[in-house]
Amino acid sequence: MKRLLLLLSLILSACAFAPGAPTSMPLPPTATSTPAPTSTLTPTSTITPSPTPKPLVPNFEHIVVIVFENTEFEEAIESDAMPTFKRFASDYTLLTQFYAIRHPSLPNYLAMIGGDTFGIDRNCEDCFIDAPILPDLIEQSGRTWKTYQEDMPRPCFFGTFGAYAQNHNPFNYFDSIRLDAARCERTIRPFTDLSADLAAGALPNFVFITPNICNIGHDCWIGISDEWLGAQMQTLMDYFSAHSQSFLIVLTWDEGDSNASCCGLPESAGGRIATVLISPQVQNGFEDDTPYTLYSLLKTIAEAWGLRYLGHAADENTALIVKPWK
Repeated sequence: MKRLLLLLSLILSACAFAPGAPTSMPLPPTATSTPAPTSTLTPTSTITPSPTPKPLVPNFEHIVVIVFENTEFEEAIESDAMPTFKRFASDYTLLTQFYAIRHPSLPNYLAMIGGDTFGIDRNCEDCFIDAPILPDLIEQSGRTWKTYQEDMPRPCFFGTFGAYAQNHNPFNYFDSIRLDAARCERTIRPFTDLSADLAAGALPNFVFITPNICNIGHDCWIGISDEWLGAQMQTLMDYFSAHSQSFLIVLTWDEGDSNASCCGLPESAGGRIATVLISPQVQNGFEDDTPYTLYSLLKTIAEAWGLRYLGHAADENTALIVKPWK
């Protein structure tokens, strides 16, 4: 019996390991932990610098101011006697609401470079002023300047002579120039020097041009002023075409015929005058109707070159010329 049981046991064991025999239930899979994702370094974002703000006024290499006399806006712009002036006004930028400070001439010239009339209300020749002026700031900035006075008999001449009128030359009135003989000789020059400086390629950064009392329109018909202007503009434009495209030429007047006023000036001021801006940096065929004064011109020159505002150029009522620039 024992042998029979042992034999059965051996048979059953052999069947368990035979091919095709059912296997035991598989164990459940062991849980595998999912590795934590590795952090990926995100590149630091590049900060794009803000563009440099456009300046309110271009930083011109040269600024040239040419002044005429005693003509109201309408006469300068509407008269057939000034085709050259009108052409530049049409081709470049015309300031249509531009006002002189007062009458007579001299206070307006003083205002253009000093920012004030300094209490002067007449065309005097011995009313000297101790105050800072635009040329002082120009020289401090490392720039150069000259005024070219037509028919002035010699450099740094004082007084009126022939067709040269001292009251159309504001630079002689300020002590910082008048009392410095070398500076006066170097910067207050007869108009004939202009052609020599142009030929030498040596035009200063700031130029102030005063025609004689006929060409300026004081003693002669404005048609003569226009002919004179045509000749000078041709020479200047030729120079800039060859030497620089960063320039501004300002054509303006010392005063008009009326007492028109604006911008915080006295109720009775110097009249409305035509002012034209000529430059590759101005809008073409543009009219700016912002109310401006001769103080605005001083303020705008100062802004272009990073100079401080003198006198009434700093007034809130004195608008900076900003609309014409491209």
